[in-house]
Amino acid sequence: MELKRFYKTQREVAEVINFLVDSYWADELTEEILVDVVWKLHNDNPGKIIKMIDFTTVLKQQCGKRRLDVIARILNLSLK
Repeated sequence: MELKRFYKTQREVAEVINFLVDSYWADELTEEILVDVVWKLHNDNPGKIIKMIDFTTVLKQQCGKRRLDVIARILNLSLK
């Protein structure tokens, strides 16, 4: 999967998050790379990840709780 900096839809961002977290869990990515890429993804696509102090509905549906827990910990978020 090719990682871009800017994504058109929330669904594309969800696919990238799934790929990143699954790759990390499979020991295909180091923790440092995961953290770095997640921060860049968030900085370049903030409205597609978080709205109204919570993850977007599309991300919740596509990524699931366990993956979003990892992302929330990386971004130091205390979400619902």
